[in-house]
Amino acid sequence: MFVSAFRRHKLALLCSVCTLTWSALAHATCPSTDDINRYLSDYAKGLPSAGFGDLSIDDAECAKQLLARKLPMQLGALSGYKAGFTSEASRKAHRMDAPRWGYMYERNLIDIQAVIPANFGAFPGFDANLIVEVKDAGLADATTPLQALQHIESIVPFIELSDRMLSSPVSGAALIATNLSFRGGVKGPEVPVEASQAFADALAGFTVRMLDDNQDGRLLGQARGDTLMGHPLNVAIWLAQALKQQGIHLKQGDLLSLGSLIPPQTPLPGMKLRLQYLDLPGDPEVSVEFSEAFDRGR
Repeated sequence: MFVSAFRRHKLALLCSVCTLTWSALAHATCPSTDDINRYLSDYAKGLPSAGFGDLSIDDAECAKQLLARKLPMQLGALSGYKAGFTSEASRKAHRMDAPRWGYMYERNLIDIQAVIPANFGAFPGFDANLIVEVKDAGLADATTPLQALQHIESIVPFIELSDRMLSSPVSGAALIATNLSFRGGVKGPEVPVEASQAFADALAGFTVRMLDDNQDGRLLGQARGDTLMGHPLNVAIWLAQALKQQGIHLKQGDLLSLGSLIPPQTPLPGMKLRLQYLDLPGDPEVSVEFSEAFDRGR
């Protein structure tokens, strides 16, 4: 893990995990308690996991909820929710026909310039992402990006640090079962929201550039905001509505991660990753440095 780089999230913790509506998963075959505990043991040690076998989507959702009950022991309190499969490329790669969501926790959400071991997980990855900070539960009733802005406090550039945990290839169901590979991330500066069409247009049209400053700023990838379901706030609306259907009502301060703008890549020792969010107000940036891998005693 990378808690040495950690600084606790400044907002009061206003979220709580809602009780799972088990009737929605009545036909799922849930992993056993032993399977869940074995996975969590591997997760804590940053070791590869055998996972939960060949799962249906319902099975995977059940596994996710079982993990969600125990992940706070390792990752701290719930801080929000993340969306996955929100770009066409991600859905195609994992043969998913719709987005899915998982949980985010506070302990490894960092909001300072960070140095993190390159092997922070079993199969670590990073991607360019975007977080919205929720103002109120009305986000679930929005139907357009402009309406959504009235229920959002800020936009936050975000480097998600994921851990696939499972040997490839990894199916969409396997990713769902393992809470969409969440391990943590690095947050950039908050960009206050303006509830205007101009701000909504900027969110759709901005360009994120992923650079390695240890290689003279070599470009690792770039994408536009509208890579995410045509507009990043379409993801925020979808996620708020999907949570509401499960009985989870968003609160002020909840964080929503909107998905990978650029496909995940593998961190390398010495990499100095920097993301530029061009044409968002102030052209904000967020960065992280990956140090030499440490010995896990495998």
